[in-house]
Amino acid sequence: MHTSIEIRLTPQENRELRLVVRRQNAPYREVVRAQMILLLAGGESFCATSRKVGKARRIVYKWAKRFLIARIAGLKDKPRSGRPARFSPDRADVPDQTRV
Repeated sequence: MHTSIEIRLTPQENRELRLVVRRQNAPYREVVRAQMILLLAGGESFCATSRKVGKARRIVYKWAKRFLIARIAGLKDKPRSGRPARFSPDRADVPDQTRV
């Protein structure tokens, strides 16, 4: 299937995406998204990219579109709706579960 989306990376974007892929502590979803964009920028098709990263073609297309709109910032998760967390992890008044 032919698409009109063509991804071209600046040298800086290329470096940043490659760093994300190589980082040991990068969240898995960020690594996969960076891999998708690098493969597409390298001339891979959406089908080939989806097979290589193990995601559906529509997911690869979604992240390619978001990258074209917002570049690297578009690869981050958008804020989600819902109830905010009740306790933050660094709260000192949370009961200690180690003492019984």
